[in-house]
Amino acid sequence: MKIAVCWKWVSLDREHEADRRWSGVSAADEAALEVALTVADDSTDASSEVTVICLGPSGADDVLRDALAVGATTVRRVDASTELDSQVVAVALAEHLQGHDLVFCGDYSLDRGTGSVPAFIAGELSSAQALGLLEVRAPDPTSGVLRVVRRLDGGRREILDVAAPAVLSVEGSAATLRRAPLAASLAARMATIEVVRGPHGRLPEAEIHPYRPRARVLQAPTGGSLDRVRQILDVGGGDVHAELVTLDPPAAASRIFDQLRDWGYLDAPVSSPTGSD
Repeated sequence: MKIAVCWKWVSLDREHEADRRWSGVSAADEAALEVALTVADDSTDASSEVTVICLGPSGADDVLRDALAVGATTVRRVDASTELDSQVVAVALAEHLQGHDLVFCGDYSLDRGTGSVPAFIAGELSSAQALGLLEVRAPDPTSGVLRVVRRLDGGRREILDVAAPAVLSVEGSAATLRRAPLAASLAARMATIEVVRGPHGRLPEAEIHPYRPRARVLQAPTGGSLDRVRQILDVGGGDVHAELVTLDPPAAASRIFDQLRDWGYLDAPVSSPTGSD
């Protein structure tokens, strides 16, 4: 079984990129490696191998040596900026993931990016995907199918059976990366890291602001002091602003957009020349 793990190395301090106190990979990326190593250990295929691929500059070589120390079979660095668009990163990584049975990723990077790279990779590889996993169980010895547990909203869980080829992203709580033996750590310090050229360039500079939804227009509070406080905080008493409806998916989507427009979060649709939306 060929297993790959995708890491994203990040420096939180550009002035001191070599300082490991401010750079590295996320807990989710480390969990992805631990899950991959566990799956390889539990596989009936004695020739199973785990390759760690990391996109980033030369500062990422240290974390790749850490991956070797804990048991990765091989490592590779795609030399490129960490500020590239997520789809560009996915395309660059997918070139080195062809032929792998399973690809594990962390569901977030150290800089808390978009978290969309695993889905883009699955699209590039035309493989199955299971994202936001809390648990990955040992593969079935007969079919090789993995049983995974995925987080849903409201504290719910979804159990899926995933067959290779597949891309899976895990949360940081899914596993804790094992500690490397001292001998392996010392040997990894001398390891040569394979480096391949990746896409270059950066995203265009842009002024970034925190997301703030458009303010809703509300009536001025009325009544006594307690009533006004309740109306301002929207707690206790008053009408319940909820409605249960059952619609087919297209009608439900249209209803959601209409409600968001009524609340002021979306602009009104632009009418076409014929007068239809």
